[in-house]
Amino acid sequence: MLPFLLPVLLGLNAFITALPEKDDPIIKKARKIHQKVLTLDTHADAPIMMQKPGFDMGTTHDTKRDASQIDFPRMKQGGMDAMFFAVYTSQGPRTDEGHAEAKRNALNQFDLIHKALKKYPNLAELATSPEDAYRIQKAGKRAIFIGMENGYPVGKDLSLLKTYYDLGCRYMTLTHFANNLIGDSPTDPDGPMYGGLSDFGKQVVPEMNRLGILIDVSHVADSTFYDALALSKAPVIASHSNCRALCDFPRNMTDDMIRAIAAKGGVVQVNFVSDYLKKPSDAHRAAKTKIRMARVGKVPSAQMEARIQALSDSVSKVYASERASLTDIVDHIDHIVKLVGIDHVGIGSDFDGGGGVNGLEDVSQIENLTVELTRRNYSEADIAKIWGGNLLRVLGRAKVSP
Repeated sequence: MLPFLLPVLLGLNAFITALPEKDDPIIKKARKIHQKVLTLDTHADAPIMMQKPGFDMGTTHDTKRDASQIDFPRMKQGGMDAMFFAVYTSQGPRTDEGHAEAKRNALNQFDLIHKALKKYPNLAELATSPEDAYRIQKAGKRAIFIGMENGYPVGKDLSLLKTYYDLGCRYMTLTHFANNLIGDSPTDPDGPMYGGLSDFGKQVVPEMNRLGILIDVSHVADSTFYDALALSKAPVIASHSNCRALCDFPRNMTDDMIRAIAAKGGVVQVNFVSDYLKKPSDAHRAAKTKIRMARVGKVPSAQMEARIQALSDSVSKVYASERASLTDIVDHIDHIVKLVGIDHVGIGSDFDGGGGVNGLEDVSQIENLTVELTRRNYSEADIAKIWGGNLLRVLGRAKVSP
């Protein structure tokens, strides 16, 4: 570099840095990209909030006031075109009574989603296919897909998969924080039961392929992961998982697992939960684990949920300094792209289920992620793949004839 140019370049850099946000060329470029591409998030726990008395998806809420991170107006404000609302059931007793309660809970959540869409047809619409997503986006409405987090509500009744499919389910996370009748979880306090998929689980996977329900390998034990991957004839997804190489936790994917998902044509959807992005202190991890396992093996009650929420709020305040940031999210995206390429990464926020980082607190702020991707020199085509194109490609291949 010619010496006399250095002061000029330094001055230009200082000028760009000092630009008002509306004049920042990267922000202006990112905003145009964000408005153009279809944005899709594969894991949003909105039904958790929808089960609270009086919660209305058509009203703008405030994250600081009621802890909610998603509603239809904030989706529109943030430019979030499509989300998979997760029908989540914590792992209760593996008994006939437990499975009956899980089924009741799941059906209630499906009903809440359908009622909200019926109440606000001008704001949002049910989507079950890639074509639906693009059509609904073009109409200026929010596309709401449905996924299931935890196969617990299937119990031991394979026919329930068709019931859930007909209600709109297009992916199912096989297990959650504890083992179920389908397979092993990586975080069950009692350890593995089957060494991977159970015999019943080996019936569940092909039936999901037949129906067109994506196999979701977030929250499964490594052994369950490899069993499901080998058995599935369709690509699989990790609907909300990060990279174990950057944050060592069994809920995250190893590099070999990421390569295996990519080799089968699938996608890893990067998650916004702080301690899956950035390794917390041992004390923080222990406190979070205690919260996550508080429901395992129990039938939820309002009193239990209130205690868990109070403990969660307390832990968040005590360990606020350890919270991850927006740049940590993109670090995980970068890692996957470097490992397997741009075609195998997407977004699964976990908003309303523990997701949220400094710089990205709720769905109204998701444009900030597009800004950071643009800042790191991802092209418009790349961002379109990350924000939805990759997942919709995989969804289009979910149904496989026996």
